[in-house]
Amino acid sequence: MNNHEIWQAVMAELELIISKPNFVTWFKNTDILSYQDGCIVLCVPNEFNRAWMEKKYNQMIVKSLERVTGKPIKKLEYKICSIKNIPAQTSVGESENKAEEFVPASEILVSGEIKAPPRVGEFGLNQKYVFETFVVGGGSELAYAAAQAVVNKPGEAYNPLFIYGGVGLGKTHLLQAIGNHLLKLKPEINIMYASAEKFTNDYISSMRDGSAKNFQNRYRNIDVLLIDDIQFISGKEKSQESFFHTFNDLHQQNKQVVMTSDRPPKAIPALEDRLKSRFEWGMIVDVAPPDLETRIAILQKKCLEKNFPLAQNILQVVSTTFQRNIRELEGALNKIIAFHQLKAMEPTFESVKYLLSSMEVRSIHRSVTPQQIIDAASQFYAINVADLLGQSREKKFSFPRQIIMHLMRKELNMSYPAIGNELGGRDHTTAIHADNKITRESENDLKLKQEIELIKQKLYINMM
Repeated sequence: MNNHEIWQAVMAELELIISKPNFVTWFKNTDILSYQDGCIVLCVPNEFNRAWMEKKYNQMIVKSLERVTGKPIKKLEYKICSIKNIPAQTSVGESENKAEEFVPASEILVSGEIKAPPRVGEFGLNQKYVFETFVVGGGSELAYAAAQAVVNKPGEAYNPLFIYGGVGLGKTHLLQAIGNHLLKLKPEINIMYASAEKFTNDYISSMRDGSAKNFQNRYRNIDVLLIDDIQFISGKEKSQESFFHTFNDLHQQNKQVVMTSDRPPKAIPALEDRLKSRFEWGMIVDVAPPDLETRIAILQKKCLEKNFPLAQNILQVVSTTFQRNIRELEGALNKIIAFHQLKAMEPTFESVKYLLSSMEVRSIHRSVTPQQIIDAASQFYAINVADLLGQSREKKFSFPRQIIMHLMRKELNMSYPAIGNELGGRDHTTAIHADNKITRESENDLKLKQEIELIKQKLYINMM
């Protein structure tokens, strides 16, 4: 067998033990570049592909190579290159045939860097939001794979696709990447990208102007509907009804619907049950806060894009300081770059540390624990922790308990089930109700707002 045939056999084996989305994501556009004396160099399309395969699949690949070749593999290296540049290979007794890219049973994405087509502007899509610039980590791996599956088979793979997670974790990036890549693959495709707020405003305008038919044509005569922050239609009865009929019409035609939200369908308050059930028809995936390794990888990629390299120890301290979301991580990087460019100085660990000290108030929040919030509330209201975690429904216990749930959600961005578990194993719906209630009441109740701020002050002062 030649090198290409060996790799085909390896991938045929791996495809049986690796999930289809992951296989498509990480093994497309790969091939053996060279194989000599038990040393193999594997061609991969980009740096992140290389890092991920080394970290997660290296041992699996080596074992499979040994089974296919019948020989021990002494060394496996990864080199970033295009498989199109690998010379055609021949085996003994075979004619020369150019090695072809491996195509699994399912359709895969077209190789090559995405270049945003001219039509992008028609749909409100941002050219920078493409799959190539999205750094995949443990908390976003499934969402990324699901998004790519949708691109491969829109209307078939996961319809609808519902992506949820906290602020600044990459939901909008994935949503727009789907649109940008589909336009690359199928320039004739008709896409609608809009926020839930825009959908609502468009609906209101159509009612006011008597142009309901135009509104329907705009949102229903399309191939792909991308809706950002769908939770904003909660409590808006007429908008929900309109979206219900829009969703049904598109789904019946096998048109793809992708939505993002800050919480799963069941946790969206004042959302009609019929919409919740339809949102659950397809696939629901979450995007979790990135772990340390992913945050460092994100910074490395951003530094490469901005042509502003930073030492590993600097990346480490920035990634440790900012843990909640990608948006604030990039904001910190932009501040570092701007500061050092204005000062015309090379960034050092000391200069970056000094700069980050101005953001210490924000970084303190990252080290807060659920127990510390419980303790702070316990001290403020002079109530035993045992009573706060107990089952009593007396207002003097239940109301501080609701404030704790609210703070856990707002300060730590915890999931509602996790909040319920911290408060004596309560149901997630109890946490949702508490958070919504305190949020709503604190907007109009100055005393309550002050109490919450005083608890936060107590919490963070105790940590200094």
